Amino acid sequence: MNVVPANLTSNTLGIIYERGLIGTYMDWCESFSTYPRTYDVIHANGLFSLYIDKCGIPDILLEMDRILRPGGAAIIRDTSDVIHKVKGAADRLKWHSQIVDTENGPLDPEKLLFVDNSLQFPES
Repeated sequence: MNVVPANLTSNTLGIIYERGLIGTYMDWCESFSTYPRTYDVIHANGLFSLYIDKCGIPDILLEMDRILRPGGAAIIRDTSDVIHKVKGAADRLKWHSQIVDTENGPLDPEKLLFVDNSLQFPES
C-alpha cells in the first residue's frame, strides 16, 4: 500500500496507479483508516519534516505503532536534525532505533533511522 501525504505539493499517486499499485492519501496528524496491526513495514521519506509544524513527532510515531504489527519496522529518511529528534522520541517509547548514513555517505545532510517497534525491557 502506497500512502501519499494529503498536503504534498507534488502529486505522486497518479504514478503509483499507472504502475498498477494501490495507494491512498493520508494526513499523518489524523488516524489512518485501517485495521490496527496491519502492516509489517513503513517507509517514510521526509514525512517528519513535512509535518514538523503541524503535529508532534510522538503523535506520528504512536500512529505508526498502531498500524504496525508487533515487531514491525519503520525506515525513516529525513534531515539529520529531524532524525535525531525522531530517535529521541522513539527511545522514549522504548523502541529499538539506529541512525545510519544514506547511500551518499556521512557528509549527506539526510540520515536514515531504522526503528523496530518491539519494546526494550530492562535486563534484570
